[in-house]
Amino acid sequence: MRIDAHQHFWNYHPITHDWIDDSMQKIRQNFLPDQLHPLLKAAKIDGCVAVQAEQSVAETSFLLSLASQHEWIKGVVGWVDLKAENLEEKLIHYQQFPKLKGFRHVLQGEEPSFMLSDQFMKGIGLLDKFGYSYDLLIFPKHLDAALTLVKKFPHQRFVIDHIAKPFIKDAILEGWIQGMIDLAACSNVSCKVSGMVTEANWTNWDQTDFVPYLDTVVGIFGIDRLLFGSDWPVCLVAAEYPEMLSIVETYFSKYSISEQAAFFGNNAIDFYRL
Repeated sequence: MRIDAHQHFWNYHPITHDWIDDSMQKIRQNFLPDQLHPLLKAAKIDGCVAVQAEQSVAETSFLLSLASQHEWIKGVVGWVDLKAENLEEKLIHYQQFPKLKGFRHVLQGEEPSFMLSDQFMKGIGLLDKFGYSYDLLIFPKHLDAALTLVKKFPHQRFVIDHIAKPFIKDAILEGWIQGMIDLAACSNVSCKVSGMVTEANWTNWDQTDFVPYLDTVVGIFGIDRLLFGSDWPVCLVAAEYPEMLSIVETYFSKYSISEQAAFFGNNAIDFYRL
């Protein structure tokens, strides 16, 4: 099976989706399963993982509802307040939803110290008990804090979203490379090859822009800890779905059939227990 391990659905609202600024007018609208499914079918992708884009339990319920209606939505990465006193109660409640695979907080919008607070780490400490993964949505400035976090919880499954959003537009690798090397040394950390096109020049990117970053993550994580994700519909500000997909299909075409199968699906199935 081929799996898109990172995409979003939403009913757009300017308050709940205030991160969609004026430069991203194209995605200031609703994006729902009926729009994505034809794109997946055309790309011969069998299913997807819907990831939170709004920090509310209401959105988690919304995504779970969509997943219950569409067999091809294989998993959901929701949001829950990891600092809540009654977090364990909430996680027990969520056990009734088998398609809920993990959680995420928009850490890129927080200071690095946020993820090292006692309350946050106490919450992370509960996730593995209930079988949940954790998506790390971070910028390069968060890499050191993320390393401290993942080392503290060696049995917790973590995945870095969007290869930690390096500065592709400016062709900067310094700093990001070492941080990623350190994280890759932790066997409980995987990495999503997603979101790259929106870190490049939206109107003038080229396939070659991504090669140094792809070479880096393949070299340090190996094929078996990399997951393909489209970041649809966010990717639309810079590329249509087939264009975004062509970046990674072109790059990984030199790998064996089994390695491509791992990257485009099997790794996501294993990581998210789909």
